[in-house]
Amino acid sequence: MEILSKEIYQGEFFIADFDTCCRRTTVQTCVVHLVRHSLSFVGHKERKAVASDLTTIYQAAIETEALEALEKFQVKWDKKYLVISRSWRANWARGKPMFELPAEIRRVVYTTNMIESLNFSLRK
Repeated sequence: MEILSKEIYQGEFFIADFDTCCRRTTVQTCVVHLVRHSLSFVGHKERKAVASDLTTIYQAAIETEALEALEKFQVKWDKKYLVISRSWRANWARGKPMFELPAEIRRVVYTTNMIESLNFSLRK
């Protein structure tokens, strides 16, 4: 299995362009960016609780468990934060590839921060 990680801009134009030139590539949404976006709608008092419930989604062992966690999240939070579950559903196709990866690799895929840190140290 070969793995290449490349951070690309989230805009649909750039993703479509990347898909066109690299057909055998799977584009994975950065989970940390999705969580940050989600939490931007949440008041300070509820951030920990919402973040904890989002964690159960992206740390699920398999996609079906993640979808079940998303359903539970919706039942609990949609009355206040409907935009969050809608955002996760809208981005699901770009988020679900990580569930096909081994757990050791998935942790790196959650975010580009490890990769950005490595790139920064290599540039020094």
